[in-house]
Amino acid sequence: MTTRETHAPQGRAPEPTTYDRRMYTLMNGGQARSFHATVVRRRVVVCTHIALTALVVAAGVTGSFAKQQWALYALLALLLPWCFATGVINSATRGLLELRGRVLDERQLAERDRVLARAHRVTLFLLLTATIAAGTAGWFGDVPTDVPGEALVVPVLVAVLVVHWLMPLWVAGLVVRDEPAED
Repeated sequence: MTTRETHAPQGRAPEPTTYDRRMYTLMNGGQARSFHATVVRRRVVVCTHIALTALVVAAGVTGSFAKQQWALYALLALLLPWCFATGVINSATRGLLELRGRVLDERQLAERDRVLARAHRVTLFLLLTATIAAGTAGWFGDVPTDVPGEALVVPVLVAVLVVHWLMPLWVAGLVVRDEPAED
């Protein structure tokens, strides 16, 4: 809790800071609206973001652990489109996950809680599926022994961390509703 939150008058939410107002204006601006105006466009952006994230993680892991310099250049080239796609999703959700709670209304706070709970369930399902698949492959299948399991621990942990970090953003981008039509 920040100092502002601890010293807010009883029963009232703390006042938004200059940063809060600036971020609210940025997240609710209409600059990227054409990229997320329809459900199909939002799904395309989220799928593109997932693909870019996979490429960024693969390039980062390859550049860091396999000492491949081309992968680091690929990582740098992928970061700009990844940031753009992230911004479009944040714009589509009107900053649902990026804004502080003090600038969101009750409906938005409830929506954020629903998105976080759904993202948690999806991540849990993915981790459970991966664990069962790894256990099944180890128990019944021939696991190649030319790659030691220790070599895969860090890349797998990086992938799990990134999925855990970004799953709420992806879920929010997929479940956000269309804006009401203007009269």
